[in-house]
Amino acid sequence: MSSTLKSVARQLRAVWMLLLVGVILSIASPVFLTSTNLLNVGLATSVVALLAIGQTYIIILAEIDLSVGATLGFSSVVTALVLRDHGLLPALAAGLGVGAAVGLVNGLLVTRARMPSFIATLAMMSILSGMTLQLTDGNPVTIGDYDFQGIGQDYLAGIPVPVWVMVAGYAVFGVLLARTGFGRFVYATGDNLEAARLSGIRTRRVKVLAFVITGLLAALGGFILTARLSTAEPTAGTGLELESIAAVIIGGTSLAGGRGKLLGTLVGALVLGVIDNGMNLLDVSPFLQSVVKGVVILLAVFLDRNVDALRSMVAWRRPPLPSDPSTPDAVPASSPVPAARHTP
Repeated sequence: MSSTLKSVARQLRAVWMLLLVGVILSIASPVFLTSTNLLNVGLATSVVALLAIGQTYIIILAEIDLSVGATLGFSSVVTALVLRDHGLLPALAAGLGVGAAVGLVNGLLVTRARMPSFIATLAMMSILSGMTLQLTDGNPVTIGDYDFQGIGQDYLAGIPVPVWVMVAGYAVFGVLLARTGFGRFVYATGDNLEAARLSGIRTRRVKVLAFVITGLLAALGGFILTARLSTAEPTAGTGLELESIAAVIIGGTSLAGGRGKLLGTLVGALVLGVIDNGMNLLDVSPFLQSVVKGVVILLAVFLDRNVDALRSMVAWRRPPLPSDPSTPDAVPASSPVPAARHTP
């Protein structure tokens, strides 16, 4: 019960942060609460939110994936090149295949080669960035397929398609994490790897599948970003890995592993999206925007690491209850027990 309450508190912390930022921006800018602007927030948040789904799985496993941004960029370029020569369906298959392959390699490096995920995915990020620039000579690849562009530019029931894709992604992978055996294995592996292994969980397979899911979601985010821009930019994913990690942390997922919810991650992504949108509405300098987001991330990590200490500082201690007069006082432990008398 205590762990459940702490988990709920983490989710509420992200919600209160979102509400606070929303109230401040609604006062500072009359444009903020308009339906058009709120749809723009959802549209701008969709890519980072999709990347953050996979990142949540990885961080619950007490790992990290720094290659999601580079995976997005590389899969986008591959998708654009295949689309130009072979059509829509082969291009989508190629992009998803690249994402899954990158995730598989990352998972094998972590589980089989026993490399720290930080190092393995950092190296993968460098490799993919170089391969993307090599394929394109550093130039963007133009997209002319209207069906593909619809993934990022069309509307369904008045809501942008990328927002629907984001909602569907959280619904599917939220159920997978919270309601299936695989999700329970993810939590168990992240909480105590050795105990999970001894209990019969194939922890290596769990980690590899989590990295594959992360790669697939990075490719899906690449589809949306490329379709929105109508070009595949070689540097499109630069920095998105840090934003996805920030969304997960703000959402209350523990960096120590074993705890976290996708709902909190979605709220964390929205917090970042609302902050970006609000600072653009207020014409804040782009340099200061990075400062503000960095402060928000530090605050979220500080609260995650020190919430117990802060709670103990402000906790109200109830006074001791008075003793019941009907109950006889206990004999002190130091008092000698009188010896029994023997009668002749």
